Amino acid sequence: MKLLHLTSGLLLGALAACASTPPLASSANVTVVAADALPAPTRADQTVAQRPYLIGPFDKLAINVFGIPDLSGEVQADASGRVSVPLIGSVDAAGQTPAELAATIARGLRGRYVRDPQVTVNLKDTVSQVITVDGEVHEPGLYPVVGHMSLMRAIATAKGVSEYAKLDDVVIFRTVENRHLVALYSLKAIRRGNYEDPEVFAGDVVVVGDSPGRRLFKDIISGSALLTAPIILLQRL
Repeated sequence: MKLLHLTSGLLLGALAACASTPPLASSANVTVVAADALPAPTRADQTVAQRPYLIGPFDKLAINVFGIPDLSGEVQADASGRVSVPLIGSVDAAGQTPAELAATIARGLRGRYVRDPQVTVNLKDTVSQVITVDGEVHEPGLYPVVGHMSLMRAIATAKGVSEYAKLDDVVIFRTVENRHLVALYSLKAIRRGNYEDPEVFAGDVVVVGDSPGRRLFKDIISGSALLTAPIILLQRL
């Protein structure tokens, strides 16, 4: 075993070289173009269809029956996803979109109670359609998913990764047809365009990994001895 004496400057340079930024690269769904050739999005790009929102347990909804205040107001779905509507009673809202629920309520009111009911349902607050973002992000927690959300947007919603994040160790947990699935992603590669930013769905759990090396380096450079003495590293022959 031999001793290597490195000054702080040399250590920083070596670490910087090891952490060099990978080049941009095209993939099946990502095309790299020159900076001055990046086109503006079209109108169709900016009005891409959103994934329909599905009502779930404990969601808060605003129901409006046009011209009939007594039948309008805010309701909250119960644990089974049902809402109580005046005159027609309990309605199963779980799994329906707001527009579908409005149509269901209109059918229940039409004829017996209201000749031609005009019903709208709007989402006020979502509890069921959320993702969990955990690990090395600034604000771990539960975040609502309305429309399309990608992995990068989910992490940005949690205020971004922390200084100790391991960007090539981002895991998504998902349940599909009672099967528990897990997939590993590299946020660094996604940022460089190596592959497409994957979509996340309500119920997903996103965990950003921890980098022990970053923590160790932080501890080393925060020590006062680094400023006055060389660093001694042990290297096996």
